[in-house]
Amino acid sequence: MTVDKNDMGVFVSDPNTGYDVVILGSGSAGYACALRAAQLDLTVALIEKDKLGGTCLHTGCIPTKALLHAGEVADSARESAQFGVKAELTGIDMAGVNSYKDGVVAKLYKGLSGMINANKAITVIEGTGKLVGPNTIDVDGKQVTGRNIVLATGSYAKSLPGIDVDGKRIVTSEHALKLDALPESAIVLGGGVIGAEFASAWKSLGVDVTIVEALPRLLAAEDADSSKMLERAFRKRGIKFKTGKPFESVKATDTGVSLTIAGGDTLEADLLLVAVGRGPSTSGMGYEEQGVKMDRGFVLTDEYLQTNLPNVYAVGDIVPGVQLAHRGFGHGIFVAEHIAGLNPTPIDEAGIPRVTYTEPEVASVGLNEDKAREKYGDDAIKTYNYNLAGNGKSNILKTQGFVKLVSVKDGPVVGVHMVGSRMGEQIGEGQLIYNWEAFPSDVAQLIHMHPTQNEALGEAHLALAGKPLHAHA
Repeated sequence: MTVDKNDMGVFVSDPNTGYDVVILGSGSAGYACALRAAQLDLTVALIEKDKLGGTCLHTGCIPTKALLHAGEVADSARESAQFGVKAELTGIDMAGVNSYKDGVVAKLYKGLSGMINANKAITVIEGTGKLVGPNTIDVDGKQVTGRNIVLATGSYAKSLPGIDVDGKRIVTSEHALKLDALPESAIVLGGGVIGAEFASAWKSLGVDVTIVEALPRLLAAEDADSSKMLERAFRKRGIKFKTGKPFESVKATDTGVSLTIAGGDTLEADLLLVAVGRGPSTSGMGYEEQGVKMDRGFVLTDEYLQTNLPNVYAVGDIVPGVQLAHRGFGHGIFVAEHIAGLNPTPIDEAGIPRVTYTEPEVASVGLNEDKAREKYGDDAIKTYNYNLAGNGKSNILKTQGFVKLVSVKDGPVVGVHMVGSRMGEQIGEGQLIYNWEAFPSDVAQLIHMHPTQNEALGEAHLALAGKPLHAHA
C-alpha cells in the first residue's frame, strides 16, 4: 500500500492501488468496522474530520453518563440519612464535575487513538470526506479509493423550525455538556432518551426542571408500563413534565427563555434544552449525487447494510432505526465480516438492548406489549410484571420498579422490560433470552444469584412458567 502525505499533512492513497475498505467517519460504527476489518487482514482507510470516537465518546454516551453519575453521587449525599449515614451536600462544583467528565473522555480517547494508530492495517486520514464515485472518497481535494466504501458519518442534534439555538439561552445536548455553571431552572423540550436523561441529571444536581413532550407520554418508544413507572418516579423526584403538548414558539428574554406550548400555556426558565432527537449527518456528503437511495436524510440499506450501489455500505446512525452506539458497533463488525466473506447473520434490530440512564433506569429488549399484540394477536400473548418490592437487593438500594416479561403463549419470551436503579446492568441476560428465543421454562430452571437484582429476572420467569417462588402466577 502506497501512502503519502500532502502539504497539509493529510494521508492520501495511491488511486491506482486502493484499500480493501474505505470508511467515512470514525464514530462507534466506523472505528468498530475498521478494527474488525484489520483483524481479518483487510487494509483500511479511516477518514475523520474531527476526533476518533465520534459523538458517543466526545459529546454523547460517555460524557452524559459521567454527568448522570455525578448526579447520582449528589443524590447519595443528599439522601444519606435514610441509610443511617450522616453526610451533607454543600453544593455542586461544576468545574469539578466537568473535570471529572472530561477526564473520563480523555482517557478513553487516548486508549482508542493508541489502539487504532498502532494497527498497521489501518491508515487514519484526517480531513473532510465526500463520496464522489462508487469506489472513491474525496478528502479535501485528494482521492482515496477502495474496493468497498462504508458510510459512517453519524448524527447531529436536531432542532425545530422557529427555534434559534444560540448556545447560551437555547442549547442542544452538546452545548449542555460544556456549561460552566448550571441554571437554576431549565425547560427540556423533548421527553425521549436524551431529554429524560438530562432532566434526571440536572435535577440531581439541583436544577428545577420541566419537560415538554408532544407525544402522550415520556419515553414513548418504550413499553407503556415503563413510561408510567418513570413518570411516577419523576413526579416523586420533583421533575415536572407536560406530555401531549407540542411546542409552538420560544423567545429569549432578558433573564432566560419563554416557551409557549399547545393550549397557550407559557413556561419560563433560565435555559431551554432542545432535545428532540438526532438527525443523520448526510447533507453535503455526496450520497444523493452519487445515486445512493435516501429517505429524509437516512441512507437506505438491505439486511446486509448494503446500499443500492455495489460495494457501498452504510452503518450506524445514518441507517433508519434506533440510534445507539452499540448498534453502531454491531453494524461495523457485521459489515467487516460480510466484506471478508464470513457470512455473518443479519442483525435483528429488536434484539438490540436499550437503556435510558435516568433515575430510575429504564431498560428493554425485544417487543413492547403493544407491538407484540400487534404482531402475534391479543390471544397469543401473555405478560408478567414482577414488582421489585419483592427483590431483596432492590430493597437494600431503596429502589422501586419492575421486571415485565412479554411472551408468546406456549412460546418464547419476545420482550423484556425493566425499570429501577441499576436495571440497565441486567438487560444483558434479557438480550440473551430474547435473541436465543428462550421459553419462560428455559430461564426458570436457571439459578440466579441471591441477593441481586438479577434475581428478579429469574423470579419473573419462574412466575411466567407457572411456578412462582415469591410471587403469584
